[in-house]
Amino acid sequence: MKVLLGISGASGAAYGVRTLSLLLASGAELHVLVTKTAWGILASEVWDGKLPGGMVARRKGLARLSSSARPFRLYAEDDFGIPFASGSNAPDAMIVAPCSMGTLGRIAHGVSSSVLTRCADVALKERKPLVLVARETPLSVIHLENMLTLARAGAHVLPACPGFYHRPETVSGLVDFVVTRALSCIGVDAGILPRWGEGKEE
Repeated sequence: MKVLLGISGASGAAYGVRTLSLLLASGAELHVLVTKTAWGILASEVWDGKLPGGMVARRKGLARLSSSARPFRLYAEDDFGIPFASGSNAPDAMIVAPCSMGTLGRIAHGVSSSVLTRCADVALKERKPLVLVARETPLSVIHLENMLTLARAGAHVLPACPGFYHRPETVSGLVDFVVTRALSCIGVDAGILPRWGEGKEE
């Protein structure tokens, strides 16, 4: 499966990093887009303020975080020449994790002003699974209407709202809940958390 992962500029960089890790573990052919703002958030939330310089260093940094030796392709955020910017070469699925409200709003209204929003536009028009891990609270009426527009267009709008029935003991457990739900929307079973009703004694 050819998957495009977008990491946009919202707090919650851990969702993007964990999605990357689990997609690689699943054997997906992974392609990654990170926005300029998202790089800054990755630096502050994941890399202790130290952002690797240059695309090669940043790809290596993400690779180390993924704990996987499998390769993936990292694209520059301003490279409109990437394959997935055209409907003739759409990915099998696309996930944006985390997805800022600005990114979500532009996707909802077809404003393809960046490579990430153009690729999401392509996923929608080609009827490919598009999962948006929305990161904002509280939500305004504008946010909710944009989400409704996207849901009607066929996108999976998945707010980063972890459940607690798996009894998480760490932040990683909360992140895993959200990411595994996002992956299930594109047919990938990460196999790391029990499903509701599983594992109970009869």
